[in-house]
Amino acid sequence: MQFVTRSQWGARASRYDLVYIANTRGVKVHYEGTNVPASLARPENHTQCAGRVRAIQASHLANSQEDYSDIAYNAMVCPHGYVYEGRGAHKKTGANGNQDLNKAHYAVCAMVGDSGLTSPTTAQLSGLRDAIEWLRASGGAGSEIRGHRDGYATDCPGGPLYAWVQKGAPRPGGTPTPTPTPTPPPFPGRDKFGPGANNAFVTQLGKRLVAKGFGKHYVQGPGAKWSDADRENVADFQRSRSELRGDADGLPGPLTWKILFS
Repeated sequence: MQFVTRSQWGARASRYDLVYIANTRGVKVHYEGTNVPASLARPENHTQCAGRVRAIQASHLANSQEDYSDIAYNAMVCPHGYVYEGRGAHKKTGANGNQDLNKAHYAVCAMVGDSGLTSPTTAQLSGLRDAIEWLRASGGAGSEIRGHRDGYATDCPGGPLYAWVQKGAPRPGGTPTPTPTPTPPPFPGRDKFGPGANNAFVTQLGKRLVAKGFGKHYVQGPGAKWSDADRENVADFQRSRSELRGDADGLPGPLTWKILFS
């Protein structure tokens, strides 16, 4: 998967705190619904894609009627197959039409439109599958793959893309591309965790615990301020591994960190 993080594409901060969701029934596929220049699909024009995501985020944040917290989608996929992190995993989308629909499915938007570039490229279809599989592995997305128009009165995601969804959203060539295991980040030190800790490493730890299936003690999801839920989730993870059971105190050390992020 060719994944572009929020920091890499230059995302602005969310206007409001994004709503945490533990899981969804699946993913809904969207398109932009406006003109997307056909020239965007040229290999040499991939440099324009990050700017397009920034422009879409800016337009959503400027929409006073919808009052979006952030870019509405959980991810966007460009014609070259790159997956751009939007709201991300475990965050309720703002794109599916209403609150119930937003809770039920994540939203992934392809950079195709109602004129210009109207049919997804082969690389883009592979990228959409990458995004769906990422949300399944890291966000608790269920097996459903639907179009935006399923359950909401809209033309989205357009005829060509919806036809692909109706076929079961097959990966071109039929060979899945495995989601790579991220390189374990360096352990930041024991002093970053425990009572009184309030930093980005606590959030990073919590998100990884949730991705690994050890987030049941969170009520609203991981955050920067250390809590009893963090300690209990870490302890659950430590007890699940034989090499960590002797030190299952709920505080991450170098070995807990290494195994958790491997």
